[in-house]
Amino acid sequence: MDWTERRERTRALLAGTRCVHPGSVFDPISSRIAEDLGFEVGILAGSIASFAVLGAPDLTVLTLSEFADLAHRICRAGNLALLVDADHGYGNALNVRRTVEELETAGVAIMSIEDTLLPAAYGSGKAQLISLDEGVGKMRAALDARQDAKLVIAGRTSAAALTGLDDAVARCQAYEAAGVDALFLTGLKTRAQLDAIAEAVKAPLILGSPGGDLMDLDYLASRRVRICLQGHAPFLAAVRAVYETLTAVRDGVAPGKIANVASADLMRQVTREADYDRWSGEFLGGA
Repeated sequence: MDWTERRERTRALLAGTRCVHPGSVFDPISSRIAEDLGFEVGILAGSIASFAVLGAPDLTVLTLSEFADLAHRICRAGNLALLVDADHGYGNALNVRRTVEELETAGVAIMSIEDTLLPAAYGSGKAQLISLDEGVGKMRAALDARQDAKLVIAGRTSAAALTGLDDAVARCQAYEAAGVDALFLTGLKTRAQLDAIAEAVKAPLILGSPGGDLMDLDYLASRRVRICLQGHAPFLAAVRAVYETLTAVRDGVAPGKIANVASADLMRQVTREADYDRWSGEFLGGA
């Protein structure tokens, strides 16, 4: 498939003046819903992928091939530009190269590589970061592995929450100097933190679910934040819906009396039934 147009749209968004919230997606149908509702970007988080593929917590037990396969299923289902959280690149800088190759082929528009030490080190009681030099090496490896120049590589750090604002600024500056297209920041709590980082770098910014007064889109846009996550409520809502529906069925409620199920019209929309009807008529000789 040709992934060019969605990557071009993504780059135009990053080069613009607005900040948008992405739609959190986890499978082809959720991606189509986000696209139909007008989301300009979708987000597949590593945690959500681990939930969806393995039913496991976010402990870096998902493999690259499993993640890339899910990303590809989502990308091929429609034309939503997909931002993916590629964690630490599934290993060292050489693994990062392989990660970029697989996710570029899968069709993603933006991928982030972070400088968190993953998986968690033996005996460590809290999250840790790799060294700045190793982080820069990973960013350079990601950029070198990229074949499609339109694919966006975002350098991600949670330094603001783990090692302090000064280190966060230093890492952002170093990753920008390495050539990343955007900077992905998590753990920011205050406008003062964001102001300091926005002042220190020129790259467009992506924020991972900030709190407090950092959710004002106009303010964020003025600080070059172009994408701001809002968490991953759709997957959590889906889990609860399935749980409550199965509970009702197990308790003897007739399927026809289950509330809040998708209508036939909605299912036809999200499965793109009209397309399949047209293809059947054109290629199978159907009416």
